[in-house]
Amino acid sequence: MERNLAKTKFYELQNVTIEDFSSEGKGIVKNDGKVIFVEGGVAGDVVSIQVKKNHKSFETGKILKMISPSDKRQEPYCKHYNQCGGCKTQHITYPNQLKWKQDVVKNAIERIGGFTDLNILSILGCEHTEYYRNKLDYAVSNKRWLSFEEINSEKTFNRNGIGFHLAGMFDKVLDVHECFHMPVLNNTIRNFIRDTAFELEVSFYDIVAKTGCLRNILVRNNVKNEWMICFQVYDLDDNFLTLLEKIKNQFPQIISLQYTNNRKANDTVYDQEFHVFHGQDFIYEYLKEKKFRITPKSFFQTNTEQCIRLYDLVGEIADIKEGQVVYDLYCGVGSIGIYLADKAKKVVGIELVEEAIVDARMNAKINGMENCDYHAADIKDIFKSEFIAKAGAPDVIITDPPRAGMHPDVVHELSQSGCQKIVYVSCNPQTMANDLKALAINYHIKRIQPVDMFPHTIHIECIALLEKK
Repeated sequence: MERNLAKTKFYELQNVTIEDFSSEGKGIVKNDGKVIFVEGGVAGDVVSIQVKKNHKSFETGKILKMISPSDKRQEPYCKHYNQCGGCKTQHITYPNQLKWKQDVVKNAIERIGGFTDLNILSILGCEHTEYYRNKLDYAVSNKRWLSFEEINSEKTFNRNGIGFHLAGMFDKVLDVHECFHMPVLNNTIRNFIRDTAFELEVSFYDIVAKTGCLRNILVRNNVKNEWMICFQVYDLDDNFLTLLEKIKNQFPQIISLQYTNNRKANDTVYDQEFHVFHGQDFIYEYLKEKKFRITPKSFFQTNTEQCIRLYDLVGEIADIKEGQVVYDLYCGVGSIGIYLADKAKKVVGIELVEEAIVDARMNAKINGMENCDYHAADIKDIFKSEFIAKAGAPDVIITDPPRAGMHPDVVHELSQSGCQKIVYVSCNPQTMANDLKALAINYHIKRIQPVDMFPHTIHIECIALLEKK
């Protein structure tokens, strides 16, 4: 290994082998006692890299020359891959993505949780690794990102774009013409919106100047190929409603076309009122025989096919018996509890977001589930012995916290709850491992089942079964 010791914060390494993957999907090189994280590196690559000395304990690198590619590497199929960053691991073959994610879970359990002998089952992969999402949020900007070729051409370009914000560039949007996340109609709709907005001279949002009309576009679809399109606008242009009329006429698949006039500094919509231009203010999503009402503000699993497999696994692991009381913590719109409520005597759902609880109650009613009881509250404040005494002692607790994991107070109450069985559904192996470490005082961790919900990304879902000691 040769090292060029230039007296700058950059240096080069020639003919080095990428040894492994990090939990963020970057290649790992070790040199002089330091770990170098190489963007786009694949275990087994032999490369020359430029290294940036930006931290005492680690450094970052980028590939200057590919000398010998790894057999774990594949050619990314998306033309936006090098700029977008949405599918960070698309350059890794899918079987090796699964192996890497399995290792990430194992490392988190051992390194953070301190466990050495847990039963970690083989990760459940996706049958479809493209077109699997049911929701995307697109940013709209009048300052789209320009490639080096466009900049160097000295030509004048239309800078309006619809796509995704680039990392580290809050005011730039990558104008996306083809995305493999959602079914192909998603591309047709988005490109029609862009072209028609150009024709009608509807303005695109300027995030710095706080001017312009089109700001954000939410796209949803369901398993019946019904679509919801929701716009956020800043200034309401004269031709905006004409744009909506053209969209309505062009796409009969759109059964919900809405907009909100959001003039806040941020683009969150939980406090915004949506106006229905066409159709209804919701669509249904279907998980086998259950259906769920989805509004612009609803949180719902964005991979419907894999969501069914995930919930089936949760049901199998929970093994709910007739007459049992089930708690559904961080219940969102009630999807897990309602999906598994048939045998339960009672499902008690708790969720911080009040709008989600409104949806959960509606979804329970839609599915004829009279045994579901929902509470809008911060779980750390309400999940106490007094609440449990009133709501009924749980036989099974299902908890599905956000990426940050559970509040320490919730972990403590869970540990002291006396519930015979806890099923922990996690979207972050690191925070799950930390929570399991605390819960292991009173619970045996029987098994962990990793599930890949989002191919070509660094995200990993896990289900852990805990039984009271």
